[in-house]
Amino acid sequence: MNPADGLIVLVVEDHDFQRRTLARMLRSLGAQEVLEACDGQQALALVGGATVIDLVVCDLDMPEMDGMEFIRHLGQTGLAVSVIISSAQDRALLDSVENMARAYDVRLLGTLEKPVTLSGLKDMIARHEPPRPKVVRAAVSAPAFSLEQILRGLQQKQFESFFQPKLELATGRIVGAEALARWRHPEQGMVVPYAFIALLEQSKKIDELTFAMLGAAADASRTWRERGFELTVSVNLSLVSLNDTLLANRITQTVRAAGVDPRNMVLEITETAAMTEVAHALENLARLRMRGFGLSIDDYGTGYASMQQLARIPFTELKIDQGFVTGCTANKATRAIVESSVAMARSMGIKSVAEGVETQTDWNAMKAAGCDVAQGYFIARPMDAASFLEFCATHKPG
Repeated sequence: MNPADGLIVLVVEDHDFQRRTLARMLRSLGAQEVLEACDGQQALALVGGATVIDLVVCDLDMPEMDGMEFIRHLGQTGLAVSVIISSAQDRALLDSVENMARAYDVRLLGTLEKPVTLSGLKDMIARHEPPRPKVVRAAVSAPAFSLEQILRGLQQKQFESFFQPKLELATGRIVGAEALARWRHPEQGMVVPYAFIALLEQSKKIDELTFAMLGAAADASRTWRERGFELTVSVNLSLVSLNDTLLANRITQTVRAAGVDPRNMVLEITETAAMTEVAHALENLARLRMRGFGLSIDDYGTGYASMQQLARIPFTELKIDQGFVTGCTANKATRAIVESSVAMARSMGIKSVAEGVETQTDWNAMKAAGCDVAQGYFIARPMDAASFLEFCATHKPG
């Protein structure tokens, strides 16, 4: 059976010979009908016509309307049309266009570099899947909470800490966990951080959550060690909080009051807000480091000034953002960023952590790059305290 059997395909290509060659290839692969357009404008007219098109093979560099504009308009139509990009542009540009197409919600099968071969086209079309019937659901908007509701939830102890395991890449053994805030709302169910973090930061109330999570993480750390699990626990610390010169003292008191050594805790510095009081922040972080806390630069490469922060703060850990880690083997640029980040961490004598490891391929790539620690859905999703203890008890390295 040919991969294009029964498909109606549109070829968008301004070069006559290349367009006709592609059309012949598609017919030889079983296409029911092949339509042709020499630029994006003609292609859009055909896509909006009476004929239902299954697949588009599209060039990028065309007159009138280029392939990128056509892809944008195609995404806006919402039609379930698969797309293959055919281009002679360099790989970095093609990677960028692929990301753009997916951002426009286009069903992209991939990119074929010119000259297109029959075998390459055949393999790419094999990825096409008929659109699934749409399930009609009532529109549900994400719940919006007021600051008062969030603070009331904190006061009523509705927030709890979930834990995502961190594994050492070289051995597969569990070495720590990140504490992640979850709101167990009595009516809305489990609410994720995106619904409350930003508002707490904007209103300068983020410490209410930070100390709730810090206390829960310290209690969990003590429990783990009582059960024989020598693990570190990481807690997110917003730059907004670092404006208070008494913060380091408050954090130290909270952790020690729970009977935990600060050396068992790592504070992940998140850059969701700009550092306003630089001197205050540096004083706090230096004091925390002096008292034994680990310091991690979170989401490395995505914040306001990651390189500058790395140079002036005594970090013990560099956490590579999941946007660079997930699927990095398919993108030369992100793979280079991961490898250079790991090398930088090694040269500075600090630990490298990859977040967003979602597949065996991601794991293998991080291990090959020499990264120290990994976390992500491939290992485990965040889980409540009881489930995490069970994970620790049943996990076998390797």
